[in-house]
Amino acid sequence: MKIASLELFPVPPRWLFLKITTDDGVSGWGEPVVEGRAATVRQCVDEMADLLIGQDPQRIEDHWQALYRGGFYRGGPVLTSALSGIDQALWDIKGKVLGAPVWQLLGGACRDRIRVYTWIGGDRPAEVGEQAARAVTHGFTAMKMNASGELGYIDCPAAVKAAVARVDAARAAVGDAVDIAVDFHGRVHRAMAVRLAAALEPFGLLFIEEPVLAENNEALGAITAHTTTPIATGERMFTRWDFKRLLRDGHVAVVQPDLSHAGGISEVRRIAAMAEAYDVALAPHCPLGPIALAASLQVDACTPNFLIQEQSLGIHYNRGSDLLDYLADRSVFAYRDGFVDLPARPGLGIEVDETRVRQAAATGHCWHNPVWRLADGSVAEW
Repeated sequence: MKIASLELFPVPPRWLFLKITTDDGVSGWGEPVVEGRAATVRQCVDEMADLLIGQDPQRIEDHWQALYRGGFYRGGPVLTSALSGIDQALWDIKGKVLGAPVWQLLGGACRDRIRVYTWIGGDRPAEVGEQAARAVTHGFTAMKMNASGELGYIDCPAAVKAAVARVDAARAAVGDAVDIAVDFHGRVHRAMAVRLAAALEPFGLLFIEEPVLAENNEALGAITAHTTTPIATGERMFTRWDFKRLLRDGHVAVVQPDLSHAGGISEVRRIAAMAEAYDVALAPHCPLGPIALAASLQVDACTPNFLIQEQSLGIHYNRGSDLLDYLADRSVFAYRDGFVDLPARPGLGIEVDETRVRQAAATGHCWHNPVWRLADGSVAEW
């Protein structure tokens, strides 16, 4: 068995799918993408293809090492996201060849089902409360929301009060038996992150996500000094070497590597094991498509320190296409009581609707995140 071809499909709303096919007709799917830079990652996968064509697809670790270490420059969002999608597709092939879901090949399940959370939004507290209540009626027991809009380095008290009012509305709507996480989205600078974290302390949040940008992780100690709320971060960190210092410093409670950015199934499995050694939980980042989610669930199923899984059904990014639109069988992501079943089918456990993918790829997308500006016209973090 040899790798015969790699095909890439940019599909709405902002995703890039990869299909790797062997010379005997077995196909595996991956999702190599950086949101807003899909064309760049596509080119990177094309460049890596020369090292894969004609090779044995089941030598996953060897391919990972060759693609990562084979270039003098390594790591970062583009190179590692390309590698991530390739790794996912190779695991999909291996599982199909051996007739087992990937989690079985990684040691077997250590749980019976996988907890998931949903996103809620809205600019006004009333809207947030309505969406929070609706999420509970749909069976979710955990949800996440953004903390705020754009903020200056030092912003006014009204900005803090607005963030508190939104979280208060969500908590009032769902009570204390439902978990709420708040995403600072890296758009909050150190001084305001300290202030916001302290102000949100009374709500008993599941975690505060990315209170500062990953390049400012040294500020996490100042934040944890002012709150007992668990800190989560890692969506913009790549490979175990990025997570090494974060874990050693001891200020994070939850790591959030993305299976489409941090090195795929192989590397996130290693990051999870590192985190377990530091008594830190895993909650993979995944506001992406069905292939990325399927890959995430494989790791979740067999990872002892797994906490909860992000998923993008109905998320505000998914305009025009949603999580289930590219699947032949949508029931694989049937959420019940805030959980999803372990994937049962071989490989990643999903059947991609290739006809739908090819039709959508003919249109493609050109998604970019918005550029926010403050009142004085300067660029704000998004």
